Amino acid sequence: MFKNTLLRSLSISSATALVLGLSACGSGDAGGAGGEEQLRIGATVYEMTSFVTAGKEGMDQYAADRDIELLWNSAGNDVNTQASQVEQYVNAGVDAIVILPVQADSLGPQVAQAKTAGIPVFTVNTRIISEDLTGTLLPDDVESGVQEAEAMVEELGGKGNVVILQGPLGASGQIDRTEGNKKVLDENPGIKVLAQDAANWKRDDAINKMKNWISAFGDDIDGVIAQNDDMGLGAVQAMREAGMDDIPVVGVDGIEDGLEAVKSGDFIQTSLQNGSVELASGLAVAAKHVRGENPDLNLVYHMPEITPENVDVAYEHVVSKRDEFLAGLSDMVDENIAAGNVAYEGLPGQTR
Repeated sequence: MFKNTLLRSLSISSATALVLGLSACGSGDAGGAGGEEQLRIGATVYEMTSFVTAGKEGMDQYAADRDIELLWNSAGNDVNTQASQVEQYVNAGVDAIVILPVQADSLGPQVAQAKTAGIPVFTVNTRIISEDLTGTLLPDDVESGVQEAEAMVEELGGKGNVVILQGPLGASGQIDRTEGNKKVLDENPGIKVLAQDAANWKRDDAINKMKNWISAFGDDIDGVIAQNDDMGLGAVQAMREAGMDDIPVVGVDGIEDGLEAVKSGDFIQTSLQNGSVELASGLAVAAKHVRGENPDLNLVYHMPEITPENVDVAYEHVVSKRDEFLAGLSDMVDENIAAGNVAYEGLPGQTR
């Protein structure tokens, strides 16, 4: 499955000027302890959110443990930038490309270009609409949207007014979590949506959006459904500054601050999308495919709900015992892929 060495060398040499700006990390010596040839895999992500930052740590760990040179780029939520990054990886002759796309309908030509060059492409965390993808590892974002909306409906007793902070419009996570939110809210007509709009996965954007909604709706706001933790935390801050301390908030992702919000009561719950586990799993599938190990190429990450009852163990994995968790991550990821359950990490109630 490896490219001809001479052709690969020529390809990389011809693209040297293009890849000088790429960030390489997490590699060992060529020909690792297991006798496998070192791989060179490029990753491009939509933005360095808290979730992606944690995910990069997981990818770096897996790369170091499995003899992979990982090239890394963030697109800053710009489709054109990300298209250029994928093209650079193709010109560099990498062994595989892992993409967290800015938008679901972007990068079709670049994915096709990679396929023509014989480079497998995997989308992780967010969808790309393309028939040329080699594989996908995606969260069930509809399910997470259902989870958070159901938690809010239960908290409000089926009656009240909510606002919804969405991800970037057109991103697959925003589309699918909105679908999940809508499914639940349509079944609960006692819950009225006062407003919904994009805060782009960002805490600062959510603070500003929430301040506008507080000015418009004031005490009519009974709850906040945030499609990720960062936006939920922004809502908490804006409401605290306005003296609104008792409004329930729900998020998704289970980042460090989100888990702390569940522990403190600022969130009623979140759904754990452990970036370190999910992104490392995407890198692992790409590497296993290139090495001819025939992994499942279309895996789904089912997020466990995190409540006050199980948040302490999740917090250990993400925060307080993180070094220990990362040390065992690569073996856990390999076992999860073999079992077909990439979200497993030993939380109370989880089974592989």
